[in-house]
Amino acid sequence: MNNTANNGQRNDKMQQVLFITGLAAIIISTGILGFFGARKIHREYLKQQLMRENPVVEITDLDIKAPILEGTDSKTISRAVGHFSGTGGFGRGNYCIAGHSSTIYTEYFNDLKHIMAGMEIRLQDREKRSYTYTVKDSFIVDPDETWVLDDFGDDRITLITCTDDGKQRQVVVGLLKGKMDKRQI
Repeated sequence: MNNTANNGQRNDKMQQVLFITGLAAIIISTGILGFFGARKIHREYLKQQLMRENPVVEITDLDIKAPILEGTDSKTISRAVGHFSGTGGFGRGNYCIAGHSSTIYTEYFNDLKHIMAGMEIRLQDREKRSYTYTVKDSFIVDPDETWVLDDFGDDRITLITCTDDGKQRQVVVGLLKGKMDKRQI
């Protein structure tokens, strides 16, 4: 009978340990999920705020919609996509923007690798005027091939992002289709 009582006490202690361990795991998991959920909500809030206050690029077919900030330094493209200073403007010249294709940063251009000729790229400037471009080409270049930023004598948009391995750059070129005033994207 002594052995049975000792076994019962051990089972009770084991159940308590398992209960406390399980409870701790649930509390820790909930905290971790809450942290990442709050972080995602905060990032989405900042994205929406940036899109209200800045130009926006959108590729509906790929579910891409991103605010455009001036410059392509690390700080800028960790928050949004960046316009290469000195390249074209909305609806004129070669308007060039770069964005990350990464799970670390804002991931705006992750799906750009799925772009196809004929898809539309829309830009919206600060005054809410929209410019629609039709994708004509997508190709890969080495990082030092900056000729893609040159003015080609037409009105185009050039989107640039890293390839999956980060060693090269994907370039997407769209030609201006038309301009529609005060159209929301």
